[in-house]
Amino acid sequence: MKQDKSISVLMFPWLGYGHISPFLELANKLSQRNFTIHLCSTQANLTPIREKQYSSSSIKLLELPLLTTNLPPHQHTANGLPPHLMDTLKQAFDSSTPQFTKILKTLKPDLLIYDFLQPWAPLAASQLNIPAVEFISSSSTMTAYMWHDLLKKPKGIEFPFSSTIYYRDYEMASIERSKEIIPVEKIEADKNRVGQSFVLSNHIVLIKRFNEIEGKYSNYITSLTGKKIVPVGFNLIKWLNTKDKRSTVFVSFGSEYFLSEEDLLEIAYGLESRKVNFIWPLRFAKEEVEIEEALPKGFVNRVGERGRVFKGWAPQAKILEHSSIGGFLSHCGWSSVMESMKYGIPIIAMPMHLDQPMNSRLIVEEVGMAVEVVRDGEGKLHWKEVADVINHVVVDEGGELVREKANRMKEIIRFKGDEEIDQVAKELEMLLNS
Repeated sequence: MKQDKSISVLMFPWLGYGHISPFLELANKLSQRNFTIHLCSTQANLTPIREKQYSSSSIKLLELPLLTTNLPPHQHTANGLPPHLMDTLKQAFDSSTPQFTKILKTLKPDLLIYDFLQPWAPLAASQLNIPAVEFISSSSTMTAYMWHDLLKKPKGIEFPFSSTIYYRDYEMASIERSKEIIPVEKIEADKNRVGQSFVLSNHIVLIKRFNEIEGKYSNYITSLTGKKIVPVGFNLIKWLNTKDKRSTVFVSFGSEYFLSEEDLLEIAYGLESRKVNFIWPLRFAKEEVEIEEALPKGFVNRVGERGRVFKGWAPQAKILEHSSIGGFLSHCGWSSVMESMKYGIPIIAMPMHLDQPMNSRLIVEEVGMAVEVVRDGEGKLHWKEVADVINHVVVDEGGELVREKANRMKEIIRFKGDEEIDQVAKELEMLLNS
């Protein structure tokens, strides 16, 4: 296929925001690389996407009608659907094969990218000589575990990564209890549809993963199935390798706190105005919120290659230890503070609640390895204050002392860490022997 010809792709996710969102993220990236994208879903899912004005000239939305009288149109989505109706939705989804085939015949895409629950979609594409590739939005780790469970566990072969990747006893007990409630035939049917969706993918499978931490699991999937695993997302470490030493800010507020709309915008404006590189994993209380609607309009395009913004989790320790990281914009949770000390990274402190304000005072006033972004008298954040503190900590000569003290903490921890653990062990032994 010629490079100057736009490649037409039909994307077909499962009917839940947790699946539609990664498909939209992939669609947005591909649309910037000479791909024309059509995304197919039910009206109940497409309406909120249209309201958010997510679609662009290269991303078109196509409705898949579900011809069922058992569910009203507003329930043609997995979002907020009562659990007892999920099987009804799956049945209606499976029954839409003729409508989906009609869409394929009309659109004639160069490629179908589909989800894990609809093996009938790649079969329909195959009958029309349209190649089809599965996109899995869960981790390579879980996918590797699943395929081992299907292919190797019945033969008594242990999962090769079981020392670190495993279910605890109570978690496994919960799984077994659920099997007692759900009919065996339903469990087997779901296993079959997931397995068939994978097997029917043409040569490769796309998986949303971090290459730097999940590579071995992808390799294991390939060894089990023969499918080449292609990572979707980006290699953060490879991107960091292109940045100058101490030039990049890591922005993270932990796993239990969601930024307010106001704070998020002020942080975004602050990052944009100071022209530093940054990595910013974003989390939202509602999973259907998209990055483009939460951030200032045009933000992602304006920051371009100097910023990486994405939904979800990031390998914090791996990022902080990289030589290009020059500052950590943090809520000052104690674990994050300790990790920053371990790697000698100065902190742009933005405490939120609980112990975080006290942690911030400690590292700012006593340790000297941080500078706090001070809010106004009403507790409001201002982008200029964010920008000025980032600049001071990462760029300005005036922040050299902060950077030196952060590096000093790294040296102290390196030399004292084992000594303190030895003392902990000694104290515990004395307690038990007293």
